[in-house]
Amino acid sequence: MQLSGLSVLLTRPQMQSASLVKAINSHGGQVCELPLIEIDPVDDPDACEAIKARILSLDQYDAAIFISTNAARIALEWIDAWWPQVPDGLAAYAVGPGTAQVLRALDWPVNCSDKGVTSEDLLALPGLQNISGQRIALVRGVGGRELIAETLRERGATVDYLELYHRRTPDYGTDMLLTMIRQQQINAIVVTSAQILDVLLHFLQNDPTTITSIPVIVPSERIRQHAINAGVVRVINAGGANDETVLEALATVAVPLG
Repeated sequence: MQLSGLSVLLTRPQMQSASLVKAINSHGGQVCELPLIEIDPVDDPDACEAIKARILSLDQYDAAIFISTNAARIALEWIDAWWPQVPDGLAAYAVGPGTAQVLRALDWPVNCSDKGVTSEDLLALPGLQNISGQRIALVRGVGGRELIAETLRERGATVDYLELYHRRTPDYGTDMLLTMIRQQQINAIVVTSAQILDVLLHFLQNDPTTITSIPVIVPSERIRQHAINAGVVRVINAGGANDETVLEALATVAVPLG
């Protein structure tokens, strides 16, 4: 794989791109990082007490579903604080292999789709079909899509949220992103969520021609369609947000440059 000639903008939250940066560099590409979403763990005392109560009652659940790597990482901190080990009989489900990898740090068998990284892929897993009467913890950030919870409830499960973090848009100056793109000659942008895409479009609204000329890598067909509807001309569905799938998508951008 050769990525020479690529100058890639990574937009993930801070400290979440180290391995991808190393991989891109090792294949000859250049990287600029500008997080368009930051992750702040919930710190309100009342909310923390509610989280603690749910964590302490994890043994009453049949399954826990983790929506993101951030949800998994912060949840493990809570579990480590209040449980000597993961409660017996608690099945784990992850949206995407990156999230599954975080959970496996506890030697925890994790169910994860090998078909894709969307909510729909998760909901197609065999273990989430016949769940009438089961109690499921849905671990995520504050807010977000309701599809998973709604579908599981339609299938007869009781679903409780564990909302562990807030997403925050960094307070960048109006032209900071555009200036970086021009100065660093960015010719590929990696976006790993619909919210990050929306922030990207917001910061580029004063120069919409920028987003028509630069390929944008996204993790799913849903986000690809969202980008196209917003006016992005060249959108590549990587089929995931892990390093391997992103690198493969970037390689398709690099070939014409070569």
